[in-house]
Amino acid sequence: MKRFGFLSWALLFGYAFLYVPIALLVVFSFNESRLVTVWSGFSTKWYAELLHNDALLDAAFLSFQVAAVSATLSVLLGTCAGLALTRFGRFRGRTLFGGMITAPLVMPEVITGLSLLLLFVAMEQWLGWPDGRGVTTITIAHTTFTMSYVAVVIQSRLAGMDGSLEEAAMDLGARPAKVFFVITLPLIAPALVAGWLLAFTLSLDDVVVASFVSGPGSTTLPMVIFSSVKFGISPQINALATLMVLVVATGIFVASIVMARQERQRKRDEQMAIQNG
Repeated sequence: MKRFGFLSWALLFGYAFLYVPIALLVVFSFNESRLVTVWSGFSTKWYAELLHNDALLDAAFLSFQVAAVSATLSVLLGTCAGLALTRFGRFRGRTLFGGMITAPLVMPEVITGLSLLLLFVAMEQWLGWPDGRGVTTITIAHTTFTMSYVAVVIQSRLAGMDGSLEEAAMDLGARPAKVFFVITLPLIAPALVAGWLLAFTLSLDDVVVASFVSGPGSTTLPMVIFSSVKFGISPQINALATLMVLVVATGIFVASIVMARQERQRKRDEQMAIQNG
């Protein structure tokens, strides 16, 4: 009982440490005072003022746009990398390829941002592209390091997946492309969704790499918030953060429902395959 009580308190403390600050942020977004740490009454005026803050809304829209595009590209490239590492056996250069895929996971963000900045400057001098730093360079930079996370997720799912269904389909004459789209892709769909959400969150949260590769007119929301700390946080940021928490929570809830349904469908298909076999 004592052990159970200690673990329960430790779990409660861990959840409180994570979610109490978020709850306070949501509560103070309805604060009437301009001071974000002093409660003076309930008000929704900061949400109304947020609708007229074009700079903050433009930064939020840009962040969501970059996060969505980079997450989609990361899923495409990360899936190819995961397939190569799990389905192509011991090919020449596999160790080097795997190391290059996982290197961004442990590379300091400052080093990643600086190296990408030097790369973009050199490409602009030699090739004339990209034309300065902006949305394109931020998207490429975010895709570069979020792809590694997606590749690890997809590789883990493929490594733990039963390959008997794929082998049976190929024995029946199905081509590798059809096997992938008809069998493999539905089986790894939950990992694809999880990888996309992870890449989206990492891109939306990044401030270090974006600071190196962004330019005038391409300021992301984390950069705006980080720069505003020097002059004091506006309650409008609390209001925007509350809306973002609502959107992210809704997305996670919908994704969990979709993945749960796909998992139940996968188990039913496996049971039917065993019964028919």
